[in-house]
Amino acid sequence: MNKKALQLPVQTITLVVGFMVWVILSGLISYIKTDIELTGNQLTLVTAVPVILGSILRVPIGYWTNRYGARKVSLISFIVLLFPIFYISYADSLFDLLFGGLFIGISGAIFSAGVTALPKYFPKERHGFVNGVYGMGNIGTAITTFSVPVLANMFGWRTSVQLFAILILGVLILNFFLGDKKEPKVLTPLTEQIKLVYKNTKLWFLSLFYFLTFGCFVAFTVYLPNFLVSNFGLDTVDAGVRTAGFIALATFLRPVGGCLGDKFNSFKILMVVFTGLTLSGIVLAFNPSLMLYTVGCLSIAICAGIGNGTIFKLVPLYFSKEAGIVNGIVSAMGGLGGFFPPIILSILYNVTGHYAIGYMALSQVALASLIIVVGMYYSEKINKMNEYKRNQSNKKVI
Repeated sequence: MNKKALQLPVQTITLVVGFMVWVILSGLISYIKTDIELTGNQLTLVTAVPVILGSILRVPIGYWTNRYGARKVSLISFIVLLFPIFYISYADSLFDLLFGGLFIGISGAIFSAGVTALPKYFPKERHGFVNGVYGMGNIGTAITTFSVPVLANMFGWRTSVQLFAILILGVLILNFFLGDKKEPKVLTPLTEQIKLVYKNTKLWFLSLFYFLTFGCFVAFTVYLPNFLVSNFGLDTVDAGVRTAGFIALATFLRPVGGCLGDKFNSFKILMVVFTGLTLSGIVLAFNPSLMLYTVGCLSIAICAGIGNGTIFKLVPLYFSKEAGIVNGIVSAMGGLGGFFPPIILSILYNVTGHYAIGYMALSQVALASLIIVVGMYYSEKINKMNEYKRNQSNKKVI
């Protein structure tokens, strides 16, 4: 089989494993805190810190993928990941967890490699679907969240961490033999690409949208396992299963969002998404029962999943030549969107005794995004109308 045809499954499997590694600490935090004494704020910081490097590195990884190819970037990234895996398995202090967790973030940054490389192999009218299928690699977070409590009960949390090295070696072999060595390269210097895009308001609007949709996905992924245990008294396995359900729903709806973006106006889809997130944030702000909290979380999963797929339909549409750097910036903002909310929620809870202000802030950011999307939609309509009038005027002149 032609290697070009294999790149979608190869990159998707790579992302699955990358995201499995990315959330090791949040999945095991209930077990880690029995060995290493941590305060509530420290627990939140440990689970959130992998998001930092996983976000910041998305920009250079997107650029390096355009320059050197996804195969080479993935091989180097997963070789480096072996170090924090074994470092964390021997951790005995807060510093060890933070230091190892920071470098675990590389596994989350690998998202930029596939999302930059894959559109090179498909026509524009299929980019939404392709990026949606690739984005299903997010299911790796659900696999880890569901499986590591079971593994930790059987082998202990330290051995459970080390088992992920087997998966990393598997990805290395996969990319070495099946990765595309002849991937088309883009050699435009990084600074030149940034100059071409940084003044474009669409870049920053898309970044805000992904900050919200993917940020919700990441934030709830890392926060729910410990929150469900501490706030609702669930056991660790039950909390893991519920979190995995949230992740799976958001993940499987991502290609749906991509397909909807291919077939319909993406701005209309985003209007529905941000309306749903606004209402869901309000529901969660009222400190509901477990039943209503579950409904609110599942609503967020649905909106975030569809929104994630739709947004990455728009990136190659507006930025074809600078897709690497733009994918990196937009996805980095999405990652950062998952870093701050858990920390802010934890601080607000310590100050006020509840999470209402944090969830209401989520709803207001969603409302602001809704207003921006409506503005972009009507701006596009006006531009098309003006272009049509100019074309008709030119025909009359001729």
